[in-house]
Amino acid sequence: MWSLNRRGQSGFSSSSTAEEVTEGIDGTGLTAIVTGGSTGIGAETVRVLALRGVHVVMGVRNLSTGHKVKEAIIKEAPNVRIDVLELDLSSMASVKNFASEFVSLNLPLNILINNAGVMGVPFSLSHDGLELHFATNHIGVNITANSLHPGSIYTDIYRHNSVVNAIMRTFAKVMLKTIPQGAATTCYVALHPQVNGVTGKYFYDCNVAKPSSKASDADFAKKLWDFSMDIISPWI
Repeated sequence: MWSLNRRGQSGFSSSSTAEEVTEGIDGTGLTAIVTGGSTGIGAETVRVLALRGVHVVMGVRNLSTGHKVKEAIIKEAPNVRIDVLELDLSSMASVKNFASEFVSLNLPLNILINNAGVMGVPFSLSHDGLELHFATNHIGVNITANSLHPGSIYTDIYRHNSVVNAIMRTFAKVMLKTIPQGAATTCYVALHPQVNGVTGKYFYDCNVAKPSSKASDADFAKKLWDFSMDIISPWI
């Protein structure tokens, strides 16, 4: 990646990988749900957490693709613990069904990584009549204790826009992060002892960063919260 690669207070930078930021960390006894774990940085997050001993539950739209990712990881590390459950975040019924299936596993939930998202999809409505980006990226995942930006990574999230996809593919090698680098901040926030007890923060390149003015606007946040609660109230 074309970058200064300056290390922050955490000791990590934009060039750090998910394996590097979790090196030596034992996640045995922890259970993590990772949405969108079948491709890109989601799949890398699943792989690295599993390698660190975490029992990972993948929430994926396509079970076949999810199982292929699981099988590939097991070939690398046969003793990992990974479950694959169906989850379509554009459908509240699917979200509820996923939650019920997870509860039936009788596992604790120590880490929730809301990784799944869509971008550049032609206008369409979700199963519940909501604009698809809003339904998948916001309504279907609720909130997290800490938020993060993985950085700019070339993954298949650009597949819905052929022009952007071509541009991103051209400049990917010199300007964008690799997938292992893109998964680093997620894995850092999920497992690193430096983040123990930290909540309500925004992370970028494995370091606490200042969010945008919109993200810090309490009035805007309340409006979004109230609007979101009105939408999901039939399912809670």
